[in-house]
Amino acid sequence: MKPAGFAYHAPATLREAVELLQRHGEDAKLLAGGQSLVPMMNLRLAQPSVLIDLNRVDGLAYVRPDGDDRIAVGAMTRHDEVATSDLIREHCPLLASAAARIGYLAIRHRGTLGGSLAHADPVSEMPCVALTLDAELTVIGPAGERVIPAVDFFQTYFTTSLAPDELLREIRFPVTVPGEGWGFHESARKVGDFAIVAVAARLRMVNGEVGEAWLGIAGVSDRPVRATAAEAALTGRPLDEGRDEASELAAAAVDSESDIHASAEFRRRLVRVLTRRALADAASIAERAT
Repeated sequence: MKPAGFAYHAPATLREAVELLQRHGEDAKLLAGGQSLVPMMNLRLAQPSVLIDLNRVDGLAYVRPDGDDRIAVGAMTRHDEVATSDLIREHCPLLASAAARIGYLAIRHRGTLGGSLAHADPVSEMPCVALTLDAELTVIGPAGERVIPAVDFFQTYFTTSLAPDELLREIRFPVTVPGEGWGFHESARKVGDFAIVAVAARLRMVNGEVGEAWLGIAGVSDRPVRATAAEAALTGRPLDEGRDEASELAAAAVDSESDIHASAEFRRRLVRVLTRRALADAASIAERAT
C-alpha cells in the first residue's frame, strides 16, 4: 500500500516548524527519521493531512556536555551517533548500550532519539532508558519552552504529554558517577526485532550496599514502567541480599495481557530473569567504578 495524500513542508528553522504545527495542529505529523511513521503511513494506520519534515531544521542534532552532571542530546540525533558517541559511551553508557540494540544498522542511521521518544512505543529501548535515567525532555511550542521529566512524558500507547503544537527539542541525561553501574537486557525473537521485554538497571553502590536503584521495564504495559517496589527492596542492602526479592517484585508488577508474541506469564518470567541479569551487570560495573 501507499500513504494517503498529504501536504509536505520542510521548514529550515525551529520557529517555522512550530508555526506550521500551530497552524495545522492535530492534522499534522512530524517526520524525524521516519522509521516508524513511514511504515504506518504506508499501511494507512497513520493518515496525516500534513507532514512536517524536521531534517532540514538547523540545530537539532548534537551531543554535548550540559554543566558537570548532564549530557544534552538534540532530538534529531541519530541512534547510531548516540550509540557511538565517545561522550555518551564514557559518561552515559547505559544510553549508548541501549541505542546500539535498536533494529538494524540502516535503521540506526536514520532513526532519531527524539523520534523514538515522541513515538512512545512501549516496547522501544529509548523510552525505557529515558525513564530509568530520569531524563529531562525540553519541548518547544508557541508559548516557548518547557521541561518535562521522563516520568511525566509517556502517557499510554504512542501517546505523550506533548501538545499538538509542540515538538521535542532536547533531552538531558545524568552522567554516570563513581560507584554507579548499569545493565541493559532485552529478549526478542531475533536480533533487530522489537523486544518482547527489556529491562534497564542503574545502581549507585555505597560501602557495599545499594545506595540508590533505578529499574525500568519495557514491553509489559502501555508505557515503560519503573519497578519502584523492586527499587525500594534493593536500597540499603547488599545486592546479593536484595536481588531475588527485587526480581520477584519486578515480575509481580507486570500488568500485561497475553498476545501473539508472548503470554502474560512468559513476560513475567522474562522480567524476573532479565532483572537479575541487569542488576548483576550493574553491580559488577559499579564495583569496578568505585
